[in-house]
Parts: sequence; structure tokens; C-alpha cells
Amino acid sequence: MSDVSAAEYLDREVAGLHPDLPETTAGTLRLDLGDGARTEHWHLTIDHQEVRVARLVDDADLVVRADREVFDRIAAGRLNPAAALLRNDLTAQGDLRLLLSLRRIFPGPPDARHPREVAGAGRRGEAP
Repeated sequence: MSDVSAAEYLDREVAGLHPDLPETTAGTLRLDLGDGARTEHWHLTIDHQEVRVARLVDDADLVVRADREVFDRIAAGRLNPAAALLRNDLTAQGDLRLLLSLRRIFPGPPDARHPREVAGAGRRGEAP
């Protein structure tokens, strides 16, 4: 994936059906993207693999805060949200189970391959 900003990714790619999300995942997330003294708010509602996106400051089940640069790295697939939390690159307050859904909403590493592709290639005698 090219280096797209988190705001562009949220605006263009996140809303809609996400089959990788468990059907039982439901809740709201607010992403607070900090940029100096300014904060941009994104509100995500997840229900039955469907994600709705709005620009709201409403309360949410999980509030995730980080610098815009951190969210940009997540949107580019260069940073896992859980790893960012462990490194204190972002903070999360609320239902932390929803943090795991972010890794299914945002892209993975640019060079990542699905495990089934790798396993299939190995069975055919190809290099993974």
C-alpha cells in the first residue's frame, strides 16, 4: 500500500463491509489524531462486520489517542495498533477488545501474504 494518510484512509477505505471482522464484534471507537494543538476526531461504529465512519467527538466504547504520524503509519500498514499501544505510541481507554478490530480494519504490512497463500505455495513446490 502506498503512503496514504490516516485521514485519507478513514475517509475513503474504512466505511463498509469488513469480512475479516468477527460477526460478533460490535461497538464504537473514537480515534483522536493529534497534530500539535489540533486534534482530529473520527468515530467508527462496528456492527455485524459493517463499519460506519463519521467525524464526531461523541463518546465511544474505546477512545484511541495518538499523534497523526502514528495513525499514518498504522494506515500504511507499517505499525500494528497493539504494538503501538505496548510502545506507548498511542493510548487507549475503554473496551480494549475493540483495539484488536483496528488491525482488521487497517491494512497489514505491505509485503504480507495470507497464510493460505504461503501454505499453498509450499505444497506446489514453490518457494514461499
